[in-house]
Amino acid sequence: MKAALKIYKIGGGIIDRVSDLLEFLRLFANVSGPKILVHGGGKGASEMMARLGIVPRMLHGRRITDAVTLDIVTMFYAGKTNKQIVAALQAVGVNALGLSGADGNVILATKRLVREVDYGFVGDLSEESINADMVRQFLEIGLTPVFCPINHDGQGQLLNTNADTIAASLAKALSKQYSVELHFCFEKHGVLADIIDEKSVIPTITLANYAELKESGIIADGMLPKLENAFDALQFGVEKVIIEHALYIDGALKTTLCLN
Repeated sequence: MKAALKIYKIGGGIIDRVSDLLEFLRLFANVSGPKILVHGGGKGASEMMARLGIVPRMLHGRRITDAVTLDIVTMFYAGKTNKQIVAALQAVGVNALGLSGADGNVILATKRLVREVDYGFVGDLSEESINADMVRQFLEIGLTPVFCPINHDGQGQLLNTNADTIAASLAKALSKQYSVELHFCFEKHGVLADIIDEKSVIPTITLANYAELKESGIIADGMLPKLENAFDALQFGVEKVIIEHALYIDGALKTTLCLN
């Protein structure tokens, strides 16, 4: 029987509010068993770019990352944000290890090919990207990995990778060794049927009714790549995917995704 593993992903909406981040980390500390945290970037990098007179460029929720932008997001994501989260976890009794994909060669990305859009120094992941054995070794000696969204290509080039994609890729790779639950945590209680009604949480979404919800426009914009990553993870052996409020993890209100 496989050991249980929980992977949590948090984004900028939580990271940007210090009190919310600290409350989430307190709840995360109380999760028993081996666990992994993946975090996004927050507004810090964009605010620094604005102070330098650089206009951040986003397309479909994805950051276009030129060389200057890469320098800034690396400083914020792999440096300031990652180490602040690790320090806060140490303060609540979690022996955390902050990681980029380059550390321990744990995540190897490929620079996104230029098609209709040149995303710059953005990294895509494949089934072979995750060094699952290295992650397992960290877990087995009692460390809690904390991944930022910066990876590398194995040739000395850092790359910016979407944090949802990193979380889903870790979940898929580790599902061969663990019974994995993947949690996407943000500022809502789950996927909402009505965006202005915080309690209109859809409790369960299957692959079939996901297509219907997408067609009807109930699921749109930034939620689309999140759910695409989630269903991809389920199809590759992840046991369960949950979308929930970061301040009420494992609460009654949440959306659970399943294949059927």
